[in-house]
Amino acid sequence: MPLPFAIPVGLIIGMTLAWVARAELARSEVPLVLARPFLVALGLSAIVFAPVVGYFAALHGDWTYLYLVRSSRVPSAVDLLLVVGAALQVPLGFAIATPWAIAKRGTRILQVSAAVAAILVIGCAVFARRLAVSASFAQYHGGFGAVPIGRSSLGRGILLSWLALAVAYAWSLHALRSPRRR
Repeated sequence: MPLPFAIPVGLIIGMTLAWVARAELARSEVPLVLARPFLVALGLSAIVFAPVVGYFAALHGDWTYLYLVRSSRVPSAVDLLLVVGAALQVPLGFAIATPWAIAKRGTRILQVSAAVAAILVIGCAVFARRLAVSASFAQYHGGFGAVPIGRSSLGRGILLSWLALAVAYAWSLHALRSPRRR
């Protein structure tokens, strides 16, 4: 997924996980970073979300940067920092929403999530043409060689990565809804 869009997606995932885990979070007597629900969100981020974002940064860099910069001119350390920063949005969203979840202020979580989702939708609308094609920076700006994502390896990567993310998110929701009995 494009790096600018990974940030709001990660925040929304984290916030929804906090809402689902609200009962367990309210009973928890350990610091948030040691609570099982936070560790589930952190695991989802590290094991699935970071590799999904990293895949696109590594193999479809120009698309990941929305053809605004040549990915070949971006140092790999910057790519790594941006991928890690995007992945940290899941636990950050979880931490932001935890006090509201514990207080059962679902409307507040919904309002913030809706605002973040609105930013995401506006960004997708603004960059729709750039999101719809697979090309290099030179191809996109030169007007040649661009392929619709549905007919490219980028399209298959998007499909498979979102499938993996959806399965991992569903597993996380299941794990948070039915905590293990001690």
